[in-house]
Amino acid sequence: MRITPLDIQQKQFPVKFRGFDVEEVYAFLEVVREEMEDLLRENASLKEQQYSLESHMKEYKDIESTLRDTLLTAQKMVELHKANAQKEAELMVKEAALKCDDMMKDAQERVVKIHEDIVDLKGIRRHFKEEIRRLIEGHMTMLEYDKDREEEGNDLK
Repeated sequence: MRITPLDIQQKQFPVKFRGFDVEEVYAFLEVVREEMEDLLRENASLKEQQYSLESHMKEYKDIESTLRDTLLTAQKMVELHKANAQKEAELMVKEAALKCDDMMKDAQERVVKIHEDIVDLKGIRRHFKEEIRRLIEGHMTMLEYDKDREEEGNDLK
């Protein structure tokens, strides 16, 4: 059974012969009642403070949880961006390698074409030399023929 300050104030004690001084007992009960009221008020105040502190603590835990979630999200985003950047870099390197391979292939094809052109030009040059040689020989033959004819013409005179 809980005792309230009102219970203390309303408590009656029977009077017996040679018992306690009634006024002293009632004065003491009044002091006890006042102390109990103070304790009850203090207890109520402490409960309010406890509730307030628990409420603040819950808010702080919620904030902490939100911050932790935000941090985790930010870390995931950083890792995702990092992975994407890595993939993009790898793709750029592959594209550059393919472009380099294409350029090398084109250069090699041009080298082959130039060699073919050189071979063709050498053939044309050889043919041209032969034609000039034949032409010169033909002219030389004609000059000798003309010379021989002139000498024959001079011998007839």
